[in-house]
Amino acid sequence: MSAQLLDRKVAIITGAASGMGLATAATFLEHGAKVVLADIQQDAGQTAADQLGPAARFRRVDVTDADQLESLVQYAADEFGSLDVLFSNAGAACDLSPVAELAPEGLRRTLALNLDAHAAAHKFALRQFRRQGRAGSIITTASIAALQAGWNGAAYSMAKAAVLALVRQTALESKGTGTRSNAILPGAVLTPMIPPMFGIADADASRFLSRVSAAIGGQTLIGRAGLASDIANAALFLASDLSSWITGADLTVDGGAMAFTKDATVDLITQVACEFASDEVRE
Repeated sequence: MSAQLLDRKVAIITGAASGMGLATAATFLEHGAKVVLADIQQDAGQTAADQLGPAARFRRVDVTDADQLESLVQYAADEFGSLDVLFSNAGAACDLSPVAELAPEGLRRTLALNLDAHAAAHKFALRQFRRQGRAGSIITTASIAALQAGWNGAAYSMAKAAVLALVRQTALESKGTGTRSNAILPGAVLTPMIPPMFGIADADASRFLSRVSAAIGGQTLIGRAGLASDIANAALFLASDLSSWITGADLTVDGGAMAFTKDATVDLITQVACEFASDEVRE
């Protein structure tokens, strides 16, 4: 690949202070982009931008506040002259309750971060693309939880499924403009978001993730757990001209998790088959 796939492009990345967002910011910068890192974590975000160099900026943004997202897009355009890429990545599990116990407030909170914020980010990015008269690429973080139950809580899964509809609708409404809208569906990626979901203290997060990595590695078709850099590389592809004929698409980055289904039923049938064969031999 060219070392400058995003030369002179301007990108916004939400949820960029850590994990997949931070890895993507670093990758975009390596490929020639100017990047605005947006996150609610002030100290971590500013430190990251300072370390990434002069082509990086940090903007503290609560993505559940539409006014702040509008201001973010305007800031990027004012600071760097335009906007070419939006990576709408911020999100969190929020309420992990099962359907039978999901309270309205928990659902609303989860949707606000994992759906409403993406919709608002899409809106303001589209308006900026139209103002500047130049197409852009919108990339949105969904999840394999949008495709298959059991990967996260009920509210999160519902929100991520709705994100796929948002991505496709944005692609349709951008028909003929050159603007593209695509989703990345991460599988079990090792990020700082995982330990808090299971009540793991910050001091124990690294050791916990090491154990999770070892456990996940044996379950994937690739043979290892997902890394933030895997998502960053997928985002780079969708942000660059290498994907210029791809829009309205869902790109799973999951080590092959969606390529097969394996549950206890298969194991039970296998056990019965072995027992049946043994019985036949004995007879």
